Amino acid sequence: MINRSKSKTSSPSPLWQYWRGLSGWNYYFLLKFGLLWTGYLNFHAMENLVFMAFLLFPLPNLRLHRLRHWIAIPVGFALFWRDTWLPGLDSIASQGSQLAGFSTDYIIDLVTRFINWQMVGAAFVLLVAYLFLSQWLRVTVFVVAAMVWLNVLTITGPVISLTPGGGTPATAATATPASGPTGSELAATGGGDIPAQTAPPTSENLTAWLNSFYASEAKRQTTFPETLPEDAQPFELLVINICSLSWSDVEAAGLASHPLWTHFDILFKNFNSATSYSGPAAIRLLRASCGQPSHKNLYSPAGEKCYLFDNLAALGFTQQLMLDHNGEFGDFLKQLRQYGNMQAPLMDQTGLPVALQSFDGSPVYDDAAVLKRWLAGEGENARTATFFNLLPMHDGNHFPGVTKTADYKVRAQKLFDQLDAFLDELEKSGRKVMVVVVPEHGAALQGDKMQVSGLRDIPSPSITNVPAGVKFVGMKAPHQGSAIEISQPSSFLAISELVARSVDGKNFVADQVDWNALTSSLPQTAPVSENSNAVVIQYQGKPYVRLGGGNWVPYPQ
Repeated sequence: MINRSKSKTSSPSPLWQYWRGLSGWNYYFLLKFGLLWTGYLNFHAMENLVFMAFLLFPLPNLRLHRLRHWIAIPVGFALFWRDTWLPGLDSIASQGSQLAGFSTDYIIDLVTRFINWQMVGAAFVLLVAYLFLSQWLRVTVFVVAAMVWLNVLTITGPVISLTPGGGTPATAATATPASGPTGSELAATGGGDIPAQTAPPTSENLTAWLNSFYASEAKRQTTFPETLPEDAQPFELLVINICSLSWSDVEAAGLASHPLWTHFDILFKNFNSATSYSGPAAIRLLRASCGQPSHKNLYSPAGEKCYLFDNLAALGFTQQLMLDHNGEFGDFLKQLRQYGNMQAPLMDQTGLPVALQSFDGSPVYDDAAVLKRWLAGEGENARTATFFNLLPMHDGNHFPGVTKTADYKVRAQKLFDQLDAFLDELEKSGRKVMVVVVPEHGAALQGDKMQVSGLRDIPSPSITNVPAGVKFVGMKAPHQGSAIEISQPSSFLAISELVARSVDGKNFVADQVDWNALTSSLPQTAPVSENSNAVVIQYQGKPYVRLGGGNWVPYPQ
C-alpha cells in the first residue's frame, strides 16, 4: 500500500516579521539628540529621518541586512559630519594648500583642541545608560518617535530653534558698546545706511535681505577731492593691520585696560571686519573706499575709486608697504598686489630681529624694529601712506627654538607695549601722522559651540567685531580727554571717510579742531561677515548663519 502525503507549500513570511530595529544605531541617534539639545549640531532633520528609514526598512535576506550596516557606516559618518559645525569638504579643499604649510606640531595642537573631555565623558555615560536600558526597553520606538517629532518641528521653517535657550542667539561681541542706537534699532526702521529688517526672519527673508544689502553697498563710495588745496598740510598716514585681535580676545586676555587704548582719539566699539581670514580682510581694507562687496566679488576687479591707497596716491601721497613677515603663506603678498592693487615695493627686511616663528615655520620680525625702521624714513614734511600688516598674535606662532604655541596674552601684551611706546616716540618726534589701527579679524581665543578655539572657518560675531582706532599725532590742538567712541555699526567705509575728511591735513595745524564734524554721520554698515563657505549676519538684533548656501539658522549660543 502506497503511503501518500499531501505536499505542503510554505508561503513567505509577512514583511513585518523582518523588522529588526536600529540596534547599535540607536546610540548614534541618541548621541545626536544630546548634541542637538546642547547646541552643538546644525541638525538636518529630514536627512536624518531618511537615513533612519534606510536602516529600518525590513530586509528578509540576512546577508543584505548585514551589508546594509556596512554601507551605512560611511554614510552615517558623512551625515554626522554634515550635522556638525565643522568645515565642509569645500572649505577643506579651498584651504588644503594652506593646511599643507602648517608645521606638524601646530597640526597636532589643532587636532587636540577638538577633544572635549567633558563631552567624551558625557558620551560614555550615555552609552552605559543605553546598554543598561535596552535590556528592558525597545529603545528604537523612542528614537523613531523623537526623530519624527523633530521633523514636525522643522515643518514650520528652518529657523525654528531645536535647542534649549536657542531663541536667544549669541550676542554680537563681549565688549560693551558705548551708548547709542544699535544696528537692530536702525535697521528695523530702515534708518541710516542699513536696509530695513522688518520682515520675519525666515530663510527666504534673510537671503532677500542679504541680497538687498549687497545691492545697497554696491552704490556707496567715499568722495575724495580731485586735488588738494594750496594750503593743504603734508602729513603721513600709517595704517596698522593687525592679525588675530578682536574685542572678545582683548577681554579674554585681560588687556581691556592696557594704556594703549588711552592713546586713541577715535575708537570704534562696533567695527565689523567682515571676514575671519587674513587675505580677504586685507583686501577689504585696501578697497575701503567703496561699499562692502560679497566674498566672491573680492576676487574680481573693483572700480578705480575703490582703492584707498590709490585715491591717496592721486593726491600726492607716496605709497609704502611694510610686513613683519615674508607674505608668502596663502599668497598673502600676491593677493595684496593682485586684488588690493598695493604695488608699492616691500620695505627692506634685511637685518630685522626675529621675535617669533610662524605656524608655518617662517620668521615673524620684531614689530618695534619694523616701526623703528619706518621712523627712520622720509620724516617731517613728507606725504606718505603706509600699509603695515603684522601677525605676532596669529594662532600657532611660537618663540624660536620652542615648538609649543606661545601664550596669546604674552604676545598681545608685548605688541600693545610696543605700539604704546611707538606712539609715545612718535609724539616726541614732531612728525604729523594719522595712525589708523584696523585688525584683520579676531583669534577666536575662546571658541564657542560652533568652533573650537583658534578655528575661524565661520566668521562669528566675536571674531569679526574688532577694535579699530584712530590717533592724530603732531596736532597743534590735540584731542583732550578719553577717546570719542563710535558705537554705531561700522566697517571699512567709515575708515575711508575719516581719511577723506582729513586728507588736506588742516586738522594738524588748526587752533581748534571740530571733532564733532570730523566724526559725526560716518557711514554705517550692517554687520555682515563672509568667508567662502559661510555667511553670518545680524538681523533684528540676532545673529544668523548660513553654511555652504544652505538654510539660515540662528547662531548657537
